Amino acid sequence: MTNRMYRLIFGLTLLLALYFELKHVMWAVIGIAFFEGLTNLRIPKLVNGLLNNNIGNCGEGSLGIKFKESVGFEAERAWRLLVALMLFVTYVLFYEQVWFFPWFMGFAIIGAGVSGVCPMFLMFKWFGFK
Repeated sequence: MTNRMYRLIFGLTLLLALYFELKHVMWAVIGIAFFEGLTNLRIPKLVNGLLNNNIGNCGEGSLGIKFKESVGFEAERAWRLLVALMLFVTYVLFYEQVWFFPWFMGFAIIGAGVSGVCPMFLMFKWFGFK
């Protein structure tokens, strides 16, 4: 499983949970993203390890651009933490005021999964994350 496929599944799950108002699924999505960001135990890495696939490419999603790595923290891990934090703030704390933001994030994550280009991931890489 690639990070691209993971983003597609993650975004679809997020939008389905929002559309059908499945609060437990939303909590699970937020919890999984926080867990993966904090522990660096990511579903694509675990699936590839179980299937003995060596698909993990650290350059995946960076459009072939060589970024200078100055921060010893992975961009993919930072992306998951940011997504979890933004979903928590916008869905749990301020949903009545910014109800559109989780929807926007879901569509953006699906777009990143389909195209393989995630602007937030590229921003983290530009800031110097691994």
